[in-house]
Amino acid sequence: MRNDTTQDNHQVRGADITQETLFTTVHLETFVPANHPIRPIRGLFNQAMKRINWLLDGAYSEYGRESIPPERLLRAQLLQVLYTIRSERQLVEQVSYNLLFRWFVGLSIDDEVWDHSTFSKNRDRLLEHAIIPALFEEVVELARKQDLLSEDHFSVDGTLIQAWASQKSFRPKGDEGNDTSHQDQGRNAERDFHGEKRLNDTHESRTDPEARNYKKSKGSEANMAYLGHTVMENRNGLIVKADASLADGYAERDMALAQLSELPGAHRKTVGADKHYDTHGFVEGCRKKSITPHVARNDKRRGGSAIDGRTSRHEGYKVSQKYASVSKKGLAGARPSA
Repeated sequence: MRNDTTQDNHQVRGADITQETLFTTVHLETFVPANHPIRPIRGLFNQAMKRINWLLDGAYSEYGRESIPPERLLRAQLLQVLYTIRSERQLVEQVSYNLLFRWFVGLSIDDEVWDHSTFSKNRDRLLEHAIIPALFEEVVELARKQDLLSEDHFSVDGTLIQAWASQKSFRPKGDEGNDTSHQDQGRNAERDFHGEKRLNDTHESRTDPEARNYKKSKGSEANMAYLGHTVMENRNGLIVKADASLADGYAERDMALAQLSELPGAHRKTVGADKHYDTHGFVEGCRKKSITPHVARNDKRRGGSAIDGRTSRHEGYKVSQKYASVSKKGLAGARPSA
Protein backbone atom coordinates (compact mmCIF):
# COMPACT_ATOMS: atom_id res chain seq x y z
CA MET A 1 0.00 0.00 0.00
CA ARG A 2 1.41 3.40 -1.01
CA ASN A 3 2.16 5.93 1.72
CA ASP A 4 0.29 9.18 0.89
CA THR A 5 2.88 11.24 2.77
CA THR A 6 5.79 10.14 0.57
CA GLN A 7 5.49 13.10 -1.78
CA ASP A 8 5.15 15.54 1.11
CA ASN A 9 8.49 14.38 2.55
CA HIS A 10 10.35 15.11 -0.69
CA GLN A 11 10.63 18.76 -1.80
CA VAL A 12 12.86 20.49 -4.30
CA ARG A 13 14.91 23.29 -2.77
CA GLY A 14 13.61 26.71 -3.72
CA ALA A 15 15.98 29.04 -5.54
CA ASP A 16 16.98 32.24 -3.70
CA ILE A 17 16.48 34.55 -6.68
CA THR A 18 14.95 38.00 -6.46
CA GLN A 19 13.06 38.87 -9.60
CA GLU A 20 11.56 42.33 -9.78
CA THR A 21 8.23 42.67 -11.55
CA LEU A 22 7.91 45.30 -14.21
CA PHE A 23 4.55 46.49 -12.91
CA THR A 24 2.88 46.17 -9.51
CA THR A 25 -0.69 46.82 -8.40
CA VAL A 26 -0.04 46.55 -4.66
CA HIS A 27 -0.89 49.70 -2.69
CA LEU A 28 1.19 50.79 0.29
CA GLU A 29 -1.91 50.83 2.48
CA THR A 30 -2.18 47.03 2.19
CA PHE A 31 1.06 46.71 4.15
CA VAL A 32 -0.40 48.60 7.14
CA PRO A 33 -2.51 46.38 9.44
CA ALA A 34 -6.14 47.47 9.70
CA ASN A 35 -5.87 47.69 13.49
CA HIS A 36 -2.57 49.57 13.61
CA PRO A 37 -2.88 52.50 16.09
CA ILE A 38 -1.28 54.90 13.63
CA ARG A 39 -4.29 54.70 11.30
CA PRO A 40 -6.68 56.77 13.48
CA ILE A 41 -3.82 59.17 14.27
CA ARG A 42 -3.31 59.84 10.57
CA GLY A 43 -7.04 60.35 10.04
CA LEU A 44 -7.31 62.84 12.90
CA PHE A 45 -4.17 64.67 11.80
CA ASN A 46 -5.44 64.95 8.21
CA GLN A 47 -8.74 66.39 9.43
CA ALA A 48 -6.90 69.00 11.47
CA MET A 49 -4.72 70.02 8.50
CA LYS A 50 -7.79 70.48 6.31
CA ARG A 51 -9.19 72.90 8.88
CA ILE A 52 -6.09 75.12 8.62
CA ASN A 53 -5.80 74.87 4.86
CA TRP A 54 -6.34 78.64 4.60
CA LEU A 55 -3.35 79.21 6.88
CA LEU A 56 -1.13 76.91 4.82
CA ASP A 57 -2.14 78.79 1.64
CA GLY A 58 -1.09 82.08 3.24
CA ALA A 59 2.36 80.73 4.07
CA TYR A 60 3.29 80.20 0.41
CA SER A 61 3.54 82.45 -2.61
CA GLU A 62 1.08 82.26 -5.52
CA TYR A 63 4.00 82.23 -7.96
CA GLY A 64 7.30 80.41 -8.30
CA ARG A 65 8.53 76.84 -8.10
CA GLU A 66 6.20 74.31 -6.50
CA SER A 67 7.26 73.32 -2.99
CA ILE A 68 7.06 69.99 -1.23
CA PRO A 69 3.49 69.84 0.14
CA PRO A 70 3.61 71.16 3.72
CA GLU A 71 1.15 68.43 4.76
CA ARG A 72 3.82 65.81 3.99
CA LEU A 73 6.49 67.66 5.95
CA LEU A 74 4.14 67.97 8.92
CA ARG A 75 3.21 64.28 8.81
CA ALA A 76 6.91 63.38 8.67
CA GLN A 77 7.67 65.54 11.69
CA LEU A 78 4.81 63.91 13.58
CA LEU A 79 6.43 60.53 12.85
CA GLN A 80 9.69 61.88 14.25
CA VAL A 81 7.91 62.64 17.54
CA LEU A 82 5.89 59.41 17.68
CA TYR A 83 8.90 57.17 17.02
CA THR A 84 11.49 59.36 18.84
CA ILE A 85 13.77 59.61 15.81
CA ARG A 86 16.84 61.54 16.88
CA SER A 87 17.48 63.65 13.80
CA GLU A 88 15.90 64.78 10.57
CA ARG A 89 18.67 63.01 8.66
CA GLN A 90 17.63 59.72 10.27
CA LEU A 91 13.97 60.56 9.66
CA VAL A 92 14.53 60.94 5.92
CA GLU A 93 16.45 57.65 5.90
CA GLN A 94 13.55 55.90 7.64
CA VAL A 95 10.94 57.36 5.29
CA SER A 96 13.04 56.14 2.36
CA TYR A 97 12.82 52.43 3.20
CA ASN A 98 10.00 52.09 5.76
CA LEU A 99 6.74 51.32 3.94
CA LEU A 100 4.58 52.35 6.90
CA PHE A 101 6.35 55.70 7.06
CA ARG A 102 5.92 56.23 3.32
CA TRP A 103 2.21 55.53 3.60
CA PHE A 104 1.78 57.82 6.61
CA VAL A 105 3.62 60.72 4.96
CA GLY A 106 1.69 60.32 1.69
CA LEU A 107 4.46 59.10 -0.62
CA SER A 108 4.07 56.32 -3.14
CA ILE A 109 6.62 53.53 -3.32
CA ASP A 110 8.24 55.24 -6.34
CA ASP A 111 8.34 58.80 -4.94
CA GLU A 112 11.76 60.24 -4.18
CA VAL A 113 12.28 61.40 -0.60
CA TRP A 114 13.44 64.99 -0.14
CA ASP A 115 16.73 66.04 1.44
CA HIS A 116 16.88 66.45 5.22
CA SER A 117 17.80 70.14 4.84
CA THR A 118 14.26 70.75 3.55
CA PHE A 119 12.99 70.66 7.14
CA SER A 120 15.24 73.47 8.33
CA LYS A 121 14.40 75.58 5.28
CA ASN A 122 10.66 75.24 5.91
CA ARG A 123 10.71 75.46 9.71
CA ASP A 124 11.01 79.25 9.68
CA ARG A 125 7.97 79.49 7.43
CA LEU A 126 5.91 77.31 9.77
CA LEU A 127 6.98 79.38 12.78
CA GLU A 128 6.47 82.74 11.08
CA HIS A 129 2.86 81.91 10.20
CA ALA A 130 2.11 80.18 13.55
CA ILE A 131 1.06 76.99 11.77
CA ILE A 132 2.13 74.55 14.47
CA PRO A 133 0.10 76.19 17.30
CA ALA A 134 -2.96 76.41 15.03
CA LEU A 135 -2.60 72.75 14.05
CA PHE A 136 -2.25 71.74 17.69
CA GLU A 137 -5.42 73.61 18.64
CA GLU A 138 -7.35 71.96 15.81
CA VAL A 139 -6.23 68.48 16.92
CA VAL A 140 -7.37 69.23 20.49
CA GLU A 141 -10.73 70.54 19.24
CA LEU A 142 -11.31 67.45 17.13
CA ALA A 143 -10.50 65.23 20.12
CA ARG A 144 -12.98 67.26 22.17
CA LYS A 145 -15.72 66.78 19.57
CA GLN A 146 -15.10 63.02 19.64
CA ASP A 147 -15.51 63.06 23.45
CA LEU A 148 -11.92 62.01 24.04
CA LEU A 149 -11.15 64.73 26.59
CA SER A 150 -11.97 65.21 30.24
CA GLU A 151 -13.18 68.75 30.94
CA ASP A 152 -12.87 68.37 34.73
CA HIS A 153 -9.56 66.79 35.73
CA PHE A 154 -6.10 67.91 34.57
CA SER A 155 -2.39 67.69 35.37
CA VAL A 156 0.37 70.25 34.79
CA ASP A 157 4.10 69.71 34.38
CA GLY A 158 7.21 71.42 33.07
CA THR A 159 10.51 70.27 31.62
CA LEU A 160 13.93 71.66 30.81
CA ILE A 161 14.59 72.07 27.09
CA GLN A 162 18.29 72.37 26.39
CA ALA A 163 19.22 75.10 23.95
CA TRP A 164 21.76 74.78 21.17
CA ALA A 165 24.27 76.79 23.15
CA SER A 166 27.22 75.73 25.29
CA GLN A 167 28.53 77.07 28.58
CA LYS A 168 31.50 78.44 26.64
CA SER A 169 29.15 80.82 24.81
CA PHE A 170 27.80 82.25 28.10
CA ARG A 171 29.85 85.41 28.48
CA PRO A 172 29.51 88.89 29.98
CA LYS A 173 27.06 91.10 28.10
CA GLY A 174 28.87 93.40 25.72
CA ASP A 175 31.81 91.01 25.43
CA GLU A 176 32.49 90.95 21.70
CA GLY A 177 35.28 88.40 21.98
CA ASN A 178 38.13 90.89 22.35
CA ASP A 179 40.02 88.47 24.58
CA THR A 180 42.96 87.35 22.41
CA SER A 181 44.45 84.92 24.90
CA HIS A 182 42.65 81.95 23.30
CA GLN A 183 42.70 82.97 19.64
CA ASP A 184 45.29 80.33 18.77
CA GLN A 185 42.91 77.62 20.06
CA GLY A 186 40.11 78.47 17.64
CA ARG A 187 36.43 79.27 18.28
CA ASN A 188 36.01 76.23 20.56
CA ALA A 189 38.78 77.18 22.96
CA GLU A 190 38.72 75.90 26.52
CA ARG A 191 37.65 78.38 29.21
CA ASP A 192 38.08 78.23 32.98
CA PHE A 193 34.96 79.49 34.77
CA HIS A 194 36.18 78.60 38.28
CA GLY A 195 35.52 81.45 40.69
CA GLU A 196 33.64 83.50 38.06
CA LYS A 197 30.20 84.80 39.06
CA ARG A 198 27.99 84.05 36.06
CA LEU A 199 24.44 85.44 36.28
CA ASN A 200 21.72 85.77 33.67
CA ASP A 201 21.49 89.47 34.53
CA THR A 202 25.12 90.08 33.59
CA HIS A 203 25.86 87.29 31.09
CA GLU A 204 24.26 85.95 27.91
CA SER A 205 24.97 83.31 25.31
CA ARG A 206 26.64 84.58 22.16
CA THR A 207 24.96 81.84 20.08
CA ASP A 208 21.46 82.02 21.65
CA PRO A 209 20.96 85.27 23.61
CA GLU A 210 17.46 84.27 24.81
CA ALA A 211 18.62 81.03 26.45
CA ARG A 212 19.14 81.12 30.21
CA ASN A 213 21.77 79.40 32.34
CA TYR A 214 19.42 77.32 34.50
CA LYS A 215 19.20 74.15 36.56
CA LYS A 216 15.93 72.44 37.40
CA SER A 217 16.81 71.47 40.98
CA LYS A 218 19.52 71.79 43.60
CA GLY A 219 22.54 69.65 42.88
CA SER A 220 21.73 69.28 39.18
CA GLU A 221 23.94 70.59 36.39
CA ALA A 222 23.21 74.03 34.96
CA ASN A 223 22.55 74.21 31.21
CA MET A 224 21.66 76.83 28.64
CA ALA A 225 17.95 76.14 28.39
CA TYR A 226 14.30 77.05 28.01
CA LEU A 227 11.29 75.62 29.82
CA GLY A 228 8.43 73.63 28.28
CA HIS A 229 4.98 73.56 29.92
CA THR A 230 1.99 71.27 29.35
CA VAL A 231 -1.53 70.70 30.62
CA MET A 232 -2.78 67.12 30.30
CA GLU A 233 -6.38 65.97 30.63
CA ASN A 234 -6.65 62.91 32.85
CA ARG A 235 -9.14 60.70 30.98
CA ASN A 236 -6.92 59.60 28.10
CA GLY A 237 -3.69 61.41 28.93
CA LEU A 238 -3.93 63.87 26.01
CA ILE A 239 -2.00 67.13 26.15
CA VAL A 240 -4.41 70.05 25.67
CA LYS A 241 -2.03 72.97 26.26
CA ALA A 242 1.65 73.30 25.38
CA ASP A 243 3.93 76.34 25.64
CA ALA A 244 7.58 77.27 25.98
CA SER A 245 9.11 80.10 27.99
CA LEU A 246 12.35 81.57 29.23
CA ALA A 247 13.84 79.56 32.07
CA ASP A 248 13.56 81.00 35.57
CA GLY A 249 12.37 79.92 39.00
CA TYR A 250 8.82 81.20 38.55
CA ALA A 251 7.99 80.30 34.96
CA GLU A 252 6.60 76.81 35.65
CA ARG A 253 3.93 78.05 38.07
CA ASP A 254 3.17 81.28 36.22
CA MET A 255 2.74 79.51 32.89
CA ALA A 256 0.63 76.78 34.49
CA LEU A 257 -1.79 79.35 35.91
CA ALA A 258 -2.00 81.11 32.53
CA GLN A 259 -2.68 77.82 30.74
CA LEU A 260 -5.33 76.76 33.27
CA SER A 261 -7.09 80.10 32.74
CA GLU A 262 -7.55 79.18 29.07
CA LEU A 263 -9.40 75.92 29.77
CA PRO A 264 -13.02 76.08 28.60
CA GLY A 265 -15.92 76.24 31.06
CA ALA A 266 -16.48 78.02 34.35
CA HIS A 267 -17.25 74.80 36.25
CA ARG A 268 -15.05 73.48 39.07
CA LYS A 269 -11.97 71.52 37.99
CA THR A 270 -9.02 69.75 39.63
CA VAL A 271 -5.34 69.90 38.75
CA GLY A 272 -2.57 67.54 39.83
CA ALA A 273 1.08 68.61 40.01
CA ASP A 274 4.38 67.66 41.62
CA LYS A 275 5.86 69.30 44.69
CA HIS A 276 7.55 72.09 42.69
CA TYR A 277 4.09 73.65 42.41
CA ASP A 278 3.50 73.54 46.17
CA THR A 279 3.61 77.28 46.83
CA HIS A 280 0.97 79.54 48.34
CA GLY A 281 0.93 81.66 45.20
CA PHE A 282 0.10 78.74 42.88
CA VAL A 283 -2.39 77.13 45.25
CA GLU A 284 -4.28 80.37 45.84
CA GLY A 285 -4.15 81.20 42.13
CA CYS A 286 -5.84 77.87 41.33
CA ARG A 287 -8.55 78.35 43.94
CA LYS A 288 -9.39 81.78 42.56
CA LYS A 289 -10.07 80.07 39.22
CA SER A 290 -12.39 77.49 40.86
CA ILE A 291 -9.69 74.83 40.39
CA THR A 292 -8.92 72.50 43.28
CA PRO A 293 -5.11 72.11 43.50
CA HIS A 294 -4.12 68.47 44.05
CA VAL A 295 -0.45 69.35 44.40
CA ALA A 296 2.07 66.96 45.96
CA ARG A 297 2.89 68.16 49.47
CA ASN A 298 6.38 69.55 50.03
CA ASP A 299 6.56 69.37 53.82
CA LYS A 300 10.29 70.19 53.79
CA ARG A 301 9.56 73.56 52.24
CA ARG A 302 10.19 76.58 54.47
CA GLY A 303 6.87 77.34 56.13
CA GLY A 304 5.50 73.89 55.31
CA SER A 305 3.19 72.75 52.53
CA ALA A 306 0.51 75.03 51.08
CA ILE A 307 -1.77 71.96 50.86
CA ASP A 308 -3.58 71.07 54.09
CA GLY A 309 -5.33 67.91 55.20
CA ARG A 310 -8.73 69.10 53.93
CA THR A 311 -7.44 68.53 50.40
CA SER A 312 -4.95 65.66 50.73
CA ARG A 313 -7.32 63.38 52.71
CA HIS A 314 -9.70 62.88 49.78
CA GLU A 315 -9.45 59.90 47.42
CA GLY A 316 -9.54 62.27 44.43
CA TYR A 317 -6.26 63.78 45.61
CA LYS A 318 -4.54 60.39 45.38
CA VAL A 319 -5.99 59.79 41.90
CA SER A 320 -4.74 63.19 40.70
CA GLN A 321 -1.25 62.41 41.99
CA LYS A 322 -1.26 59.19 40.00
CA TYR A 323 -2.10 61.06 36.80
CA ALA A 324 0.42 63.81 37.58
CA SER A 325 3.18 61.20 37.34
CA VAL A 326 1.74 60.02 34.00
CA SER A 327 1.92 63.58 32.61
CA LYS A 328 5.73 63.46 32.84
CA LYS A 329 5.74 60.78 30.15
CA GLY A 330 4.03 63.18 27.77
CA LEU A 331 7.01 65.51 28.12
CA ALA A 332 9.57 62.78 27.46
CA GLY A 333 9.75 63.74 23.79
CA ALA A 334 10.50 67.35 24.65
CA ARG A 335 13.59 66.67 26.70
CA PRO A 336 16.12 66.54 23.84
CA SER A 337 17.66 69.78 22.64
CA ALA A 338 15.41 72.42 21.16
